Amino acid sequence: MDQTVFAQFIEQLHRYVRDRLIPAEPQVIADDAVPPEIVDEMREMGLFGLTTPEEFGGAGMNIPQYVETIRVLSHAMPAYRSTASINLGMVCSALKNGGTNAQKAEWLPRIATGEIACFGLTEPGSGSDSAAMATTAKADGDGYILTGSKRYITNAPQAKLGLIMARTHAETLPGNGHVSAFLVPMDSPGVSVSKPDRKMGQAGSHIADIYLDEVKLPGAALLGGVEGRGFATAMQSLDNGRLSVAAASCGYARRMLDTALRYATERKAFGEPIAGFQLIQAMLADSEAELYAAECMLKDAAERANQGKAILACASAKLFASEMCGRVADRCVQIHGGAGYLAEYEAERFYRDARVYRIYEGTSQIMQLVIAKQMLRDFAAGAQG
Repeated sequence: MDQTVFAQFIEQLHRYVRDRLIPAEPQVIADDAVPPEIVDEMREMGLFGLTTPEEFGGAGMNIPQYVETIRVLSHAMPAYRSTASINLGMVCSALKNGGTNAQKAEWLPRIATGEIACFGLTEPGSGSDSAAMATTAKADGDGYILTGSKRYITNAPQAKLGLIMARTHAETLPGNGHVSAFLVPMDSPGVSVSKPDRKMGQAGSHIADIYLDEVKLPGAALLGGVEGRGFATAMQSLDNGRLSVAAASCGYARRMLDTALRYATERKAFGEPIAGFQLIQAMLADSEAELYAAECMLKDAAERANQGKAILACASAKLFASEMCGRVADRCVQIHGGAGYLAEYEAERFYRDARVYRIYEGTSQIMQLVIAKQMLRDFAAGAQG
């Protein structure tokens, strides 16, 4: 997208977040759902197709533009980002990078116009450990039969399309070659979705289990038309997903800090605003410094991802930004004091909402492993060179 056009879009998005999305938050919380009219507005604004190439009806944003959009959108509560982010990051990325021409032509225009998608990797017995994946895809003539289940799948109750990972080989192959990716219409016979799980926070954002009971798919459902590339596709998509979580962490942390700053200037103790107390100032200052660092990391990681060299940067940005967001949330509650523990104030909700960012798209501990392993690979390659 042209940078001038993008700047105009971001200005419009800022207004939409401030004037429409934030005022609607009490309704989202009460209904545990984003109002249908807001979802329709998001479709009309093109928010589901920002990263889809223009030839397929999208805006053709590059990765830095996409990441900045998510950061701005995430100043409002997380449910809005969750509604569109799987389309924008993970599924669109997988189709662009790994889909056949026919798959792109069929699905990219549909997700760009707002057919909600989901991404099925995690299972009851496996998450980051793909060797333990139990969902199978057995060859059946020219197609496949999928059997298994997926857990904690964002947008599963609303999704029209699922990008589902499954074993196409019983044995564990090097490079996770036993895992393939499938484009699964969610209305396919044999696909069912559980009731949404009750969660600690993030009202209006739904996760649920997906059950696959001998789901028959044509061979054209295999992403890219080649077996054994599913895990690599998932990992490439997860880079975008991790940048999205990092951007969400930065956007929401900025909202928290603004709220804490406002409360500190309004709340009085001992005859003066608590913002005048140095220990309150220390919490505000630490939050600003950490948030600034995370925002800088986010921009750099997005630029590196745009150049195709991003595993280390994306994992580092996600790790630091999500942990930072948790610390800012904690300080926001602390600055509110007793009021921070009450549902009447936003600080309590911020604290619950922020916690999952250290788990989404790979826990902080998995990010540490990803970073360390990439460092060791880079060192070994340098030593050999």
